[in-house]
Amino acid sequence: MKLDGKVAIVTGAASGIGRASAIEFAREGARVLVCDVDEEGGRQTVATMRAASGTAEFQRADVARGEEVAAMVAAAVRAYGGLDIMFNNAGIIFSGSAVDTTEEQWDRLMGVNLRGVWLGIKHAAPEIRRRGGGAIINTASVHGMATVAGVAAYATSKHAVIGLTRAAALELAPWNIRVNAILPGAIDTALMRSNLRDAGDEEEGFKALSALEPIGRIGRPEEIARAAVFLASDDSSFVTGAPFAVDGGLLAKLM
Repeated sequence: MKLDGKVAIVTGAASGIGRASAIEFAREGARVLVCDVDEEGGRQTVATMRAASGTAEFQRADVARGEEVAAMVAAAVRAYGGLDIMFNNAGIIFSGSAVDTTEEQWDRLMGVNLRGVWLGIKHAAPEIRRRGGGAIINTASVHGMATVAGVAAYATSKHAVIGLTRAAALELAPWNIRVNAILPGAIDTALMRSNLRDAGDEEEGFKALSALEPIGRIGRPEEIARAAVFLASDDSSFVTGAPFAVDGGLLAKLM
């Protein structure tokens, strides 16, 4: 097992990519602290993991709040004796141009998508250092490299996550901590389908997104989870500071 004996935190793990990644981490031998603001969904993730003989606990945390992120890291150390892997996955998205986005929307999205990643790095890195090193993974997006009109705040946040990932990779390399970003393309999650419904026709939107992907389909959360396992494991021991696209070829088409 690629993560045998490791301790991991996964944020945004009540559904979608976070849930799939927490399950995959446990399947590979990690003990996992499942974190989300959605307590019901988070506990369902834990129940699924335990039913498959995984080791997991739940901690409610709003990643935009420093005291809650600090408590989250402390909970992992208290439960499992340390921390090896931090997956800063929690994120939100909404549509809006640079002109139409309200200050409240901007601040909330940046709080979760960017501040939450920074706080995760800030509080997790010292604990990972105490274990002799490990891995930090941040969920960015293809929108962090190339974007479309109408998601100004989201695209800005994901560009910034890639920049933060690169900076942290340089700063934490002396601690033997690797820091990488996953850039998902279109992934079939509840969040994506909710956004498609808000935009109009969910099924037509799904077909349109599928047609955009060179590989001919939308990705699955489990495919991102397997990439996260790679970046968390010793298989990626010479990989740090990298924007790791898992996007069905979308960036190759857009850039």
